[in-house]
Amino acid sequence: QLQLVESGGGLVQPGGSLRLSCAASGFTREVYAIGWFRQAPGKERKGVSCITNSDLSTYYSDSVKGRFTISFDKSKDTVYLQMNSSQPEDTAVYYCAAIEGRYGSTWFCRSQEADAWGQGTQVTVSS
Repeated sequence: QLQLVESGGGLVQPGGSLRLSCAASGFTREVYAIGWFRQAPGKERKGVSCITNSDLSTYYSDSVKGRFTISFDKSKDTVYLQMNSSQPEDTAVYYCAAIEGRYGSTWFCRSQEADAWGQGTQVTVSS
């Protein structure tokens, strides 16, 4: 059974940095896409950044491009989201999700068609 466990959320000041981690386990296929999604209060959940483990192709939403960086440690099946230059608009619950199979990172982030979701971690950007 595919399981995802997020960590690293918390309070960060505007302009500050935070790193989220998502440890994945239970994959039955060698190829998958994994990424980060967020949901702010009263808003729809949206894809933030996704990556494929096969070729490490990435997707970033326009709102985080240039500020956030997604990375993947194959040896640990762990994906990270480095959040720099944080803004109050980044405040949300961040979820890690994954889908097994050969899917593109852009498609995965936009469709949100996942096989599994993590429990979510709160990120608050405030002074």
